[in-house]
Amino acid sequence: MTSTYQNPRYEFQLPAALHAAGPEGQRVVIAGGGVVGLTMALELAWRGIASVVLDEDDTVSTGSRAICWAKRTLEIYGRLGLGKRFLEKGVTWSRGRVFFQDREAYGFDLLPELGHEYPAFVNLQQYYAEEWLVQACAASGLVDMRWKTRVAGVESRADGALLRLSTPAGDYRMQAEWLLACDGARSTLREALALPFLGQVFRDRFLIADVVMHADFPAERWFWFNPPFHPGQSVLLHKQPDNVWRIDFQLGWDADPEAEKAPEKVTARVKAMLEGATGRPAPEFSLEWVSVYTFRCRRLEKFRHGRILFAGDSAHQVSPFGARGGNGGVQDVDNLGWKLAAVLRGAAPESLLDSYDTERIPATDENILNSTRATDFITPKNQAARAYRDAVLELAEAHAFARPLVNSGRLSRPAILGDSTLATPSTPAALPLGAPAPDAPVMHAGQADWLLRHISADGGFCLLCFGDPPTSLPVGITSVVVRDSEQPATLWDHAGLAAQRYDARPGDCLLLRPDQHLAARWHMPSTAEIAAAHRRALGY
Repeated sequence: MTSTYQNPRYEFQLPAALHAAGPEGQRVVIAGGGVVGLTMALELAWRGIASVVLDEDDTVSTGSRAICWAKRTLEIYGRLGLGKRFLEKGVTWSRGRVFFQDREAYGFDLLPELGHEYPAFVNLQQYYAEEWLVQACAASGLVDMRWKTRVAGVESRADGALLRLSTPAGDYRMQAEWLLACDGARSTLREALALPFLGQVFRDRFLIADVVMHADFPAERWFWFNPPFHPGQSVLLHKQPDNVWRIDFQLGWDADPEAEKAPEKVTARVKAMLEGATGRPAPEFSLEWVSVYTFRCRRLEKFRHGRILFAGDSAHQVSPFGARGGNGGVQDVDNLGWKLAAVLRGAAPESLLDSYDTERIPATDENILNSTRATDFITPKNQAARAYRDAVLELAEAHAFARPLVNSGRLSRPAILGDSTLATPSTPAALPLGAPAPDAPVMHAGQADWLLRHISADGGFCLLCFGDPPTSLPVGITSVVVRDSEQPATLWDHAGLAAQRYDARPGDCLLLRPDQHLAARWHMPSTAEIAAAHRRALGY
């Protein structure tokens, strides 16, 4: 196997509490040092909240794993200071092509409009994201990384959770006021608490192969249905940095996972795919990482269990086509982080955390629904389903109406939240309550800038005003003023895109939560109206 990435190794530190008589006390403990757990730690640190991260390994992920980072996730990482690194290292793409048998059926563009800081998607191996997150957590001074520390037991209590931790130097106990379970698909915490998944496991398997090669394929998403080089099955191709290409091969349920991972067998599949797709001899290539996975679409019944909260793959699992796993986990963090910080600071009641369930469970169900439909289309369960799929693909080549029916994985989109913490709209608008704030180009102090950089830039609530702001604002809310001409201390909507995307006219004000989701909107609101919506958004 070739290696284009050298995994860092992090030092195990002897815990001070190893031989203490009682448990070590911590306010916030995060189980799992993968991309979701590390993002959670950085999110809390960005809000001034310290945490302890427990990880049983001493490095970042092995293999590329999650690679497609969606626009909303990139905006979240932009707020946390990592967006630029994703753009500089990652492969930007928005176009895709769908092939049926030996021909192209059609192409598509996921971000046809301009005027956004971040693209539709950036492809980047998960290990880069995790390494940068570790660096950012260390730089914050608020994250205590405990490497080589395994959760060996957990007891849920009314005041938190009691953990038994196993390390190379011995076991010790830790009492957490709040425990965030970000320990992945094989969650130790989920199993220890005997929490079952609701959903299904599909009877199919896929092979992932990370292939190192110099190839002239464009940076696009290519998906083949029933190609001559892999008859009766499906294949997906994505470009990653470092001349690494992700290729997914559908195998079928009867395939032997261990036999299919044999290098000689994978190499033969890749060679046939490259020659079949181009009609030319395959370029030289080598394998970097190989894995076999099974489609799963399922979730916990609840994500909050007292003072233990689940996020990412420990809470829900979806089939990988559609890039809904890693992106969904990061968006869990975006929803939960500000709420937990508000509760810890005494700015919100503990009941605010119930809205994590009421907002993220419907978002998860939307991901599961889309993922299930994609799985059913990609892997038809009977002859009638296969005949329908093939007919849709035949029609899509010449008829635009059939293209939305083709499902090779509906790609990740941010959820529009619905919850009692949102205000009743006083004015109807195209941008609904619960939607994430759209970006737009603006001018600030004579310099080109982006609107989202200013919304909730201090981590709090933001009143976005199109025109004069109210004379006074409740404590905990800052204002951002957008105008249609250049004026001091305001943002100039020089292209008119901000007003267009927010469906705003002069005098409109929008209250945006710390996660940049729309909580309320008015035309020329009073301070009392803003204060009431603010309290409602905080769970009062």
